[in-house]
Amino acid sequence: MSESVTNTPEFSVSELAGAVKRTLEGSFGRVRVRGEITEFKAYGSGHQYFALKDESAKIRGIIWKGVVPRVGLKAENGLEVIATGRITSYPERSEYQLIVEKLEYAGAGALLARIEMLKAKLQAEGLFERRRALPMLPTIIGLVTSAQGAVLQDIKTTIARRFPRQLLLWPVPVQGEGAAEKIAAAIEGFNNLPPGFPQPDVLIVARGGGSLEDLMAFNEEIVVRAAAASRIPLISAVGHETDTTLIDFASDRRAPTPTAAAEMAVPARIELLADLAQRAARLQGAMARHTTQAANALERAAARLPDLPTMLNTARQRLDDRTERHALALPNYMAGRRARLERQVLRHPRDILVGLKGRVDLLGHRLAIGLPTLLRTAQRRLDATAHRLPPPQGQLQPRQAALALAAHRLQVPLPARLKEASTRLYNATARLESASYERVLARGFALVTTSKGEAVTSAAAVKPGAALRLRFADGKVEVKASTAPKPDQLDLGL
Repeated sequence: MSESVTNTPEFSVSELAGAVKRTLEGSFGRVRVRGEITEFKAYGSGHQYFALKDESAKIRGIIWKGVVPRVGLKAENGLEVIATGRITSYPERSEYQLIVEKLEYAGAGALLARIEMLKAKLQAEGLFERRRALPMLPTIIGLVTSAQGAVLQDIKTTIARRFPRQLLLWPVPVQGEGAAEKIAAAIEGFNNLPPGFPQPDVLIVARGGGSLEDLMAFNEEIVVRAAAASRIPLISAVGHETDTTLIDFASDRRAPTPTAAAEMAVPARIELLADLAQRAARLQGAMARHTTQAANALERAAARLPDLPTMLNTARQRLDDRTERHALALPNYMAGRRARLERQVLRHPRDILVGLKGRVDLLGHRLAIGLPTLLRTAQRRLDATAHRLPPPQGQLQPRQAALALAAHRLQVPLPARLKEASTRLYNATARLESASYERVLARGFALVTTSKGEAVTSAAAVKPGAALRLRFADGKVEVKASTAPKPDQLDLGL
């Protein structure tokens, strides 16, 4: 078998792969490739692998671990970027790839699309629903912004002009690599200050105007989540009035400019003083009107009331009068009762007994006369009833016999009862006469009375020349006191 003769050089696989690698690296050097990130994967080693594709081609890309922090933006699937790096090959798989050193957004359209996607995601999580009230007059204001530039000076000037307050600055870069992480760390740091350190009452996150790429740090997810999680009320003032970033949706207030944020944070002192003066004037006027109305109402009520001093004096006079009358009432009452008692003429017990005996005799006579008549009337009624009602003879006769027996029992003892009552009355009369003062007079005593019949019981009550009446057992004698009474002796002239 004959061997063909050719002048084509012969390479091993390794030699060919190395030649291709050197050719790619030497021919292209640094390139910028535009495409959409896909098949993104971050390994535990810290390296990131992905692919860039367009409508008709795809190229592998690698971001080494040491380049990730300064690559410019976070790589993720679906993001359209411009990748800057070096073209090389991977001989083991005979693939060419791009070693990425920097990532940039591929135009405003890509940035806006990414922002809208992130906005929809965070809104679905409820991060944009927080709207807390700002303190009216904060003591300390925390600032998250760059230490250089006009933003800080504008805020300081505005606050000093409106109402001077203490400012606490946390300086951060507001664009470029690592800016988003430092802004988020500043917000979290203000919320986690140790006790004893000045605590801000409100936060202002601010930066000046710029392009969409310049403001992208405030559209990053880490910044938006830090703003939404802040326990301190937060005001976002990023860019100019027409600029809108995602932090604006997560903050409590969105200011069109940093100066407007300062005006939101503190009130104008002059306006507060004017408002206070106006309120004070309105309050004084209201108090004056209220006082006038109350005074008028009091005067009208006083006009309808009676004269209280006169009423009080009248009541006092009435009380004095009642007191005096009360002091005299009891002695007068007792004197009246004593006088009536002295004027009262006592009836002789014999007269009382005679009257009672007469009443008893009358009642007995009326009973003796009326009882037979009552019985005869009842007998006639019973006979008439018996005539109208023909009861059996066996029932009527026992009743008539019982009625006759009752009438006999009533008639028989009546004289005996009257005699017994007369005997009791006679005995009582005898006992009463034994206690009568006439028995005392019969023993030689006399009853002294005035000419009007009032009993005289004391010698001191007899005045010289007073007419007296002496009653003895057998009659009365009129006498006149001749001299004034002496102790244990009374001289009377007959």
